[in-house]
Amino acid sequence: MLLRQIFDDKLAQYAYLIGCQRTGEALIIDPERDVDRYIELAKAEGLHITAVAETHIHADFLSGARELAERLGSHLYLSDEGDADWKYEWIRQARSDGGAYAVTLLHHRDRFNVGNIEIQAIHTPGHTPEHLSYLVTDHGSGAPVPMGLASGDFVFVGDLGRPDLLESAAGVAGQMEPSARSLFHSLDRFLELPDYLQVWPAHGAGSACGKALGAVPTSTVGYEKQTNPAIDARHGGEDAFVEAILEGQPEPPVYFATMKKLNKLGAPVLGTLPQPRPWHAEDMALWLEGWQADAPESKQRVVIDTRCDREAFMAGHLEGSLFAPLDRTFPTTVGSYVEPDQDIVLVVEEGRLDEAVRDLVRIGFDNIVAFASPEILAAPVLAPHLKTLEVLDFEQLRSRRKDEGVTVLDVRRATEFAAAALDGALNIAHTRLLRRLDEIPKDKDLLVHCRTGARAATAVAMLRRHGRKAWLVDGELAAALGREV
Repeated sequence: MLLRQIFDDKLAQYAYLIGCQRTGEALIIDPERDVDRYIELAKAEGLHITAVAETHIHADFLSGARELAERLGSHLYLSDEGDADWKYEWIRQARSDGGAYAVTLLHHRDRFNVGNIEIQAIHTPGHTPEHLSYLVTDHGSGAPVPMGLASGDFVFVGDLGRPDLLESAAGVAGQMEPSARSLFHSLDRFLELPDYLQVWPAHGAGSACGKALGAVPTSTVGYEKQTNPAIDARHGGEDAFVEAILEGQPEPPVYFATMKKLNKLGAPVLGTLPQPRPWHAEDMALWLEGWQADAPESKQRVVIDTRCDREAFMAGHLEGSLFAPLDRTFPTTVGSYVEPDQDIVLVVEEGRLDEAVRDLVRIGFDNIVAFASPEILAAPVLAPHLKTLEVLDFEQLRSRRKDEGVTVLDVRRATEFAAAALDGALNIAHTRLLRRLDEIPKDKDLLVHCRTGARAATAVAMLRRHGRKAWLVDGELAAALGREV
């Protein structure tokens, strides 16, 4: 048996390629949408992806299951557990060639084979009602027992999958507590498993699908039984567990609701990656003239500045552009501040264009129409369209907040704000700002801060685009408060 863990460090997501080297067949579990890299990896190992399995209907990225079924004819193994509201609807649609998808719907303890490898589905609801985990047994090596558990968003290293997303992200009212109780009872099945089993989670540190995920890529059942704080909370009883697992969950980015919907109804078939055309300074100037004139086609388009230097962005950027550094925060920032139907123009180094495009299509942003190098910002034709923003420190904030026309906006998570905050500040997490713009004063100067300035910088650009008078307060909040935050 061959096992490969494929990591997306920006979404902190793990997909798994499991192959039978005797038969050349392979299974991919929880693939992302740009599937060419899985196909190439399998080919390099002499394998063909004949099967695709998903642990659940994902909220944080667009699934590649449909893409592989379209491109390779791979057989789909998907959950048929849970209630009627959370079933895969797209599998009932016709393929692009008019045929039907080859699909097997799975229930608790159902089994299927990929070559000499046996996969058994274990229903583990809580994160979602339909969630499955998969026990993997390598019969090709003569193993009589499973080697590992592909645990999806059920058990992570050091945490459990959050049970609130159906309510907090997808907007299904009243689901948070029942889901937490389902998760409590799902742990019975996990605790019955032998300690030697490896645990292969779908996410690692940095994912918004939990609140304290470990940075170690894999674990074992025995280790998690002994060290996982979320599992340990179970010993206090069901009510105590529910309270502990729901407390302090971070606000999910607004794009999670779209991902959940599309993964249920059917993500558009991608085929090949978008090929944005290069823009020159004159193209950008033409768009900016339309922006200033409130032309509808210009307002439908958004420029995303991917430079990682916020000081450089504040010192000179194109009017109306968003600031989304091309680092680990890039998908979350874009997914929180861009509408799915907007056309995107990237200000990005050409050598990182493919990276940015992949990051975007993984969260459903396919309308990437053009790109330009950051060097064009120096073009004379763009000089009238460059904006600069004064950057404040916390001493200047203290001075200016005395004015009645000023509001201090803290864009950290609610749990961070509750632990330590400036008196009188308004708190809205930066990932929720776009949906809560109506709560932000239009007639006041907004002094925007976070813990270090990074989140606040992206928030200021978005607020400016939407007509708010916002300034970045850069610096360490801990120093301003005189204690750790």
